[in-house]
Amino acid sequence: MQVGRVTAVAWPDQRAVAGDLARLADRATEWPGLGVRDPGPLRLIVVPDGRMLDSLSSGRAPSWGAAIAVPGARTILLRADEGELARTLRHELAHLALHEALAVRVPLWFDEGYAGWAAGEWARLGTLELNLAVVRGALPTLTGLDGALRGSASTADVAYALAVSAVVELARRNPTGTLAPLLRRLEAGEDFDAAVLATTGLSMGRFEQEWQRALRRRYTLGNWLIAGGGWLIVALLVAVQIRRRRRLDRARRAALDDGWDVEPEPEQGPELDPTTDR
Repeated sequence: MQVGRVTAVAWPDQRAVAGDLARLADRATEWPGLGVRDPGPLRLIVVPDGRMLDSLSSGRAPSWGAAIAVPGARTILLRADEGELARTLRHELAHLALHEALAVRVPLWFDEGYAGWAAGEWARLGTLELNLAVVRGALPTLTGLDGALRGSASTADVAYALAVSAVVELARRNPTGTLAPLLRRLEAGEDFDAAVLATTGLSMGRFEQEWQRALRRRYTLGNWLIAGGGWLIVALLVAVQIRRRRRLDRARRAALDDGWDVEPEPEQGPELDPTTDR
């Protein structure tokens, strides 16, 4: 079906959803640091599930992925069986807007972090998993973050949150508190590392250190406990205690049963139902 400049492709059961999403995709949208952008012509393919997404993307989409954007083909493939479809669509549209605006390649962590910020995925920054990863000292380098974003579902969720936090830190380090100065330089074709230095005053190596330091200040053991980590510890301790109690009870029962002979019950004749005539 054609909805404005969006060509929507869907299976019969997903046609209604595809139409609604196509109408959202056809609107001019304001993007952080880029201003209002017209989406232009694009193709939106709404698939039933992850298996079909994997098939149509030739394995480029991870098994846990909800969608994938192909900027060169101006195409978005999106699963209909995922939760927040409108937010997922906005995330993928942000990829298209960023790639269309910039004249240079950017690191994967910046690409995904920008899309997460643009889609309002702030809940990622409040997860217990992210807090625990920081408390444990499991902070990757920015280069390592690129690899984690391509990893398993368990590692990728934290990696996406870290990518968003890095992009937020880039904006915070500029006097304007926005990404606009950085993105203007990237639109003009300036190298990413040079653009970061010019807009934050930090080399990439120094920025990485400051970003990690900011994460450690925000995500502490105390914050993790307040956010719910304490209840997780209590639940684990209770589970361990229950398991220990059951093991001790089994040992006691085995000791009591040792040497006991149970006599068979005497046989009894068939009982007659007093209400039945014989």
